[in-house]
Amino acid sequence: MVQRIQTVYLLLAFIATGILPFVFPLWKEAGKDFYFMANMLYAVLFGLSTMLALVSIISFKKRQQQFVMGRLNIILNLILLGLFVYHSLKVSGETALVSEKGIGMFLPIISIVMLVLANKAIIKDEDLVKSVDRLR
Repeated sequence: MVQRIQTVYLLLAFIATGILPFVFPLWKEAGKDFYFMANMLYAVLFGLSTMLALVSIISFKKRQQQFVMGRLNIILNLILLGLFVYHSLKVSGETALVSEKGIGMFLPIISIVMLVLANKAIIKDEDLVKSVDRLR
């Protein structure tokens, strides 16, 4: 159901984890751009996050399942963000390689914000359905 606001938020989270990592590099090492595809762990985590957002968009009739998938996706993006922070702290201390952080490292933050907003909208929608059921 495209007219619901949580679908828009989930679509933005899908774009942040499924399309934008191909456009923006995670960081630069020695003048070369490092994309998420160079590391298998990052590719798997971005892929899982993208698939969870897509399945969550498709399962709009099952609001509770959509909410749980949103929570799992938030946890997955927090793990991805933790790996990026670990790598940035590890690389920045080395003097042999000059490293710059790219905008791609902030994509999990954008995704987390969109998923939290989607979960709030799902809860609001669920409360509305429950209140209508009480009136019947």
